[in-house]
Amino acid sequence: MPLNAGFTCPNRENGKPGCFFCDETGSGFSTFAGLSIREQLEKMKEKYRKKGIKKFIAYFQNYTNTYAPVDILRTTYVESIDEDIVQLDIATRPDCINEKILEMVDEIRKEYKIEISFDIGLQTANYHTLVKINRGHTLAEYIYAVNLLKKYDFEVVSHVILNLPGDNMLDVVEGAKILSALKVDGVKLHSLYVVEGSVFGEMFKAGRLEVGTLESYVERAVTFLENLSPRIVVHRLVADPPLTGTLFGNWGKTKTEIVNLIERRLVEKDTYQGKKAKII
Repeated sequence: MPLNAGFTCPNRENGKPGCFFCDETGSGFSTFAGLSIREQLEKMKEKYRKKGIKKFIAYFQNYTNTYAPVDILRTTYVESIDEDIVQLDIATRPDCINEKILEMVDEIRKEYKIEISFDIGLQTANYHTLVKINRGHTLAEYIYAVNLLKKYDFEVVSHVILNLPGDNMLDVVEGAKILSALKVDGVKLHSLYVVEGSVFGEMFKAGRLEVGTLESYVERAVTFLENLSPRIVVHRLVADPPLTGTLFGNWGKTKTEIVNLIERRLVEKDTYQGKKAKII
């Protein structure tokens, strides 16, 4: 269940524009803005219980969920824990992780006997693209963050956007290799979608943003999978654009349609995840 903890991001403070693909919701949602963590959880539980779902993962999604004083982070995380929550998933940036935070999270894990994972945004292995899209962190910081998380034995899920402007197939392959070499536990693949209120949104409206074709995205997804270690769990193959405020998203296709295209292409090429992976 996605949670909005009300945190911000170091890349949007003091007039900074943030990552070029990110809007004011922090790559999340604004539905529950202003509600406490407990209130958000109860509203979503009520919704999903009608479908027979009884156990949940609390996903701290919006913005940077380790960007606050340690005592505030601890209070926020603990507020989400109850008998129905089996795991906490904390989304954050590579440059907002340190030993002090991880020691605190490790204490929560042990005290409450709950699984805790981290979603870390890499987005691209191309350092030049990271600079161009104003990510505000380097590839080295991402590698350091993953190694630090592994030191504490946390599950690590990385996010990668396969069709960022300026990236090519070599960057796709390198991204798969880096994730494999670091032995991350999972990956979420995203197609670039464009939202109002983002730098990319303004570029798109001015005709200055190239997102590539659907066919190109499918080929990139297949190539990424071929070069990805088979032991890494693929959590998603394509982005899930918000229902409102989206200027461009998934070439007018549903997620299911694009996933089907990727699976069909894998069959056509007689290929699979890890077929070309040299780093297992």
